[in-house]
Amino acid sequence: MINDLVSDALTRIRNAGMRRLDTTTLVHSKSIEAMANILVEKGYIESCNVVEDGVKKTINVVLKYSDNGKSVINEMKRISKPGRRVYKGKEEIKRFKNGYGTIIVSTSHGILPNDKAYALGVGGEVMCTIW
Repeated sequence: MINDLVSDALTRIRNAGMRRLDTTTLVHSKSIEAMANILVEKGYIESCNVVEDGVKKTINVVLKYSDNGKSVINEMKRISKPGRRVYKGKEEIKRFKNGYGTIIVSTSHGILPNDKAYALGVGGEVMCTIW
């Protein structure tokens, strides 16, 4: 039984990157799927697709590496945890790592990267940071 699906997904991607694996499998949920799509859009992973095996769904993630074989993702960090939720306003999520990183925010408009949330003028729960 997994209590925190977001932390589990981040850990699986982080561990697969350290082991230089081509793909990894995540437990499916709508929030994990939205987060994976943001990672594809921002260029942190190659692709992701949902695999249905009867009732059970999983997400296959293809990892991305640089020319020298190093993972594109330097750090993935869970910010808002089940024991301590962290919320930020639109001004506080403007930039991360001087524009090189991404903050994934759960807003009233769905799960968005920090630049889109700022453009829409909404804040929300900070799920994780990636750079």
